Amino acid sequence: MEDVAAYAGVALKTVSRVVNGEPGVTPGTTERVRAAIDQLGFRRNDSARILRKGQTASIGLIMEDIGDPFYSALSRAVEDVAREHDYLLFTGSSDEDPVRERELALAFCARRVDGLIVIPASDDHTYLLPEIAAGTTAVFVDRPARLIEADTVISDNVGGARQGVGHLIAGGHRRIGFIGDSPGIFTSMLRHRGYREAMSGAGLRVDDSWVAMSTPTPENVGLALRRMLAGSAPVTALFCGNNRTSVAALRHLRALGAGPAFVGFDDFELADLLSPGVTVVAQDVARLGRGAAELLFRRLAGDRGPVERTEIATRLIPRGSGELAAPVS
Repeated sequence: MEDVAAYAGVALKTVSRVVNGEPGVTPGTTERVRAAIDQLGFRRNDSARILRKGQTASIGLIMEDIGDPFYSALSRAVEDVAREHDYLLFTGSSDEDPVRERELALAFCARRVDGLIVIPASDDHTYLLPEIAAGTTAVFVDRPARLIEADTVISDNVGGARQGVGHLIAGGHRRIGFIGDSPGIFTSMLRHRGYREAMSGAGLRVDDSWVAMSTPTPENVGLALRRMLAGSAPVTALFCGNNRTSVAALRHLRALGAGPAFVGFDDFELADLLSPGVTVVAQDVARLGRGAAELLFRRLAGDRGPVERTEIATRLIPRGSGELAAPVS
């Protein structure tokens, strides 16, 4: 840095301000300093910065599976905000395993990340309390923390499911099936509640055979569909609780040659290109990720306000599959 200052003919503090993006330097001087940096091949010493500020300029993001389009889109939104703050983002997939989530979180903390954004798999986050007490900031997204108070950014899962099922009811459907994820998952439970509320609000009963909640493997989804479409009174419409369930269900329906009306919670790639296009309740994934990251950086900047819980609205996107009329009985 001293060589850059001498080459540019400025004070050492001026170079420091330019390198760290601090105000107080004229555009002409900034340009001269940057030219000297390029000429000399200077690189900022982040180790010195860590010692000086006590921060690593890095954050960790723990999600279920980065291979899932929902989580990759969320990760990209977090990364964009991190980049705006000149921070590096580390990511890891928990595979919905509480032990792996804990290992990842503590590994990130051991590497002294300044903050964590967590899509939780665990039902007990008290293991983070020592890390939070030591200065690590934590924000939870998509689902809330368990057994600790922490900032959270989630979608309106109940309202979105209620709207999607209500859309099918408005189309004349009375026998509507629900295929959700495992009942222990927070979002799955809320979307099931929204389904139930929509049905009861319309004065409709729910037969036990119309509901399936388990890990959305192709086998589990196939079994659920065959049960719902069998018998003398099969379901005429289907509401799926997430994008993986929707894709698995659509593949089975194509193989079975069945065509009940269909609405899925979560949009997914090519949903608009199928015939008919798939009607979905879409989450604003970018807003979820950006909201969590911006809240995290507010806390890192010194915001000590009360714990926040932000709920982001979903929106119904009609494309054809949810608008198929109920058969006349």
